[in-house]
Amino acid sequence: MSSVSHAPVVLMGHGGGLHKKTPALAARARDVVTTWGFHVVAIDAPGHGDRERSAEDDRARADLRQAHTAGDAERFEMVSVRYTASLAERAIHEWQTTLDALQELPEIGTEAPIGYGGGISMGTAIGIPLTAIEPRITAAIFGGGFFVNEALMEAARQITVPIQFLLPWDDEYVDRYSSLALFDAFASKEKTLHANPGDHRSVRWIGLDNEFLARHLTRAATAPA
Repeated sequence: MSSVSHAPVVLMGHGGGLHKKTPALAARARDVVTTWGFHVVAIDAPGHGDRERSAEDDRARADLRQAHTAGDAERFEMVSVRYTASLAERAIHEWQTTLDALQELPEIGTEAPIGYGGGISMGTAIGIPLTAIEPRITAAIFGGGFFVNEALMEAARQITVPIQFLLPWDDEYVDRYSSLALFDAFASKEKTLHANPGDHRSVRWIGLDNEFLARHLTRAATAPA
């Protein structure tokens, strides 16, 4: 947490099968806190990290493993889309409850601007519908690496806040053109796409706008009421 009163808050999601304490997420969080003095909040998605898995979580993971082992791309996509939609439905309410609790803290309150800094794959599949319905989020970093469906496309059409979108160009699971269509669907007047070579797990991100959230959240903090 930041020591600055009412400093901006960055919500950080994580990828599928990972958790809130992964080294990459922890490194990003430390950088945001030490460089910009912001608050950072991360929670485990349902069925991930320290959370107990439901029967649905176990069944979906088993189905994904079986489809991957069998090389059944169609089934892998179908199960992934269905499970990710279920996770998002559960996680959105949890994120909103978390925001309510954060705004009750005196060091944050309702004055602190809020951004979503959610990482690629599942973090974005949750972050897009969350940002679409949550007016407290004023800027967001999203990324590819997940299967796009019409529900996510419709959610993207509802988003007007500034967006930075990261695209792993050589993702072995997801057709890059579906991610490009998703980026095109965002209604934001300010949106940038950063595509770097790399597969689903290994991308060396270069050329990013590393001041994106700092610029927009600081602007929101100083804007007149």
